[in-house]
Amino acid sequence: MIDVFSYVPAIVLLPFFSFLVALGAGKYLPKGGAFGGIAATAGSFLLSLWVLATVAGGQAANRTIYTWASAGGIGPTDVELTFGILVDPLSALMLVIVTLVALLVHVFSLGYMNDEGETGLPRYYAGLGLFTASMLGFVVADNLLMAFMFFELVGLCSYLLIGFHFREPGPPSAAKKAFLVTRFGDYFFLIGVVAVLATFGTAQFAGPESFPALAEAGEVAWTPGGLAVDTWFTIVGLLVLGGVVGKSAQFPLHTWLPDAMEGPTPVSALIHAATMVAAGVYLVARMYGFYALSPTALAVIAFIGGFT
Repeated sequence: MIDVFSYVPAIVLLPFFSFLVALGAGKYLPKGGAFGGIAATAGSFLLSLWVLATVAGGQAANRTIYTWASAGGIGPTDVELTFGILVDPLSALMLVIVTLVALLVHVFSLGYMNDEGETGLPRYYAGLGLFTASMLGFVVADNLLMAFMFFELVGLCSYLLIGFHFREPGPPSAAKKAFLVTRFGDYFFLIGVVAVLATFGTAQFAGPESFPALAEAGEVAWTPGGLAVDTWFTIVGLLVLGGVVGKSAQFPLHTWLPDAMEGPTPVSALIHAATMVAAGVYLVARMYGFYALSPTALAVIAFIGGFT
C-alpha cells in the first residue's frame, strides 16, 4: 500500500525547486520560468488533494524527519530540535487552500506580468516559488521552532515581492515597512519559542510528549522567579501572539498591510487571500490546545481580532 504521507515533503520541495530553477535559469526559459512554477504548484496541489482525501478517511501522520540538535536535563524530556511533519485535518485542509491559491496566482501572473512587459520576471517567479514553499513548510511543521523558521522565510519573501518594482519610490518603502513591522512582532514570537523550550523541554505541537499535553498535565520544568504556572502560560501565549499579530495585520501591527498593495497585484492576492495573513490565524489554531489553558490569552486574542 502506498504511504501518501511519505510524499508530504514533496509538497514543500516542488515549489522550492521551481524557485531554484527560476533563480538559476529563468532568464533562459520562456516567460521567465513561469511554466516551471505553474507545474510545481500544480503538482503540490494534486498531492495536497491526495493527502486531504487520506486524512478524511481517518488517517494522520506525525513524523520526525531529521534531528539536528539534542540535549538533556532541561525539561521533562530531553530537548530535541527537529524537522518533521504533522498532517492532520487542520494542516491537510490548509495545504489544499495554500496550493490552490498559489496555483491560481501563478496562472494569473502568466498573463498579468508577462503582458505588462515587466522586466525581472525570473526574480518574480523565484520569489513566488520560495514564498509558496515557505508557507507550505510552515503548515506541515510539527514543532514551534520549525514553524518559526518558515514563518520568517514567509516574511522575507513578502519583503522581496512587495518591493519587486524597486526602481519606483513606493514599493521599496512599503516593503521595508512590512518587513520591520512584522519583525517587531516576530521578536516576541522568538522569545515565546525560547520560553516554550525552557518550560517544557519540547516544542512539539502534537502527541503525548508535546508541550500542550505537558502543559495540560502540569509537567513544567521551569517558570521564571517562581511565577504561578497559569500566569506563565498566559505570558508565553501572549509572546507567541506577537508574531501572530504582526503577520495577520492585527491591531496595533496592522499598518503595513495597506502599503503592501504597492506590490504587483498577484502578490497582493497571495499575501491577502489565504497565505501570509492567514499564517497567524493558523498558528493560533495549531496551538489551541495550549491557548485553551489560558482564558486570559484567549480573551486578548478575541479582543484584538474583534477590534481590528
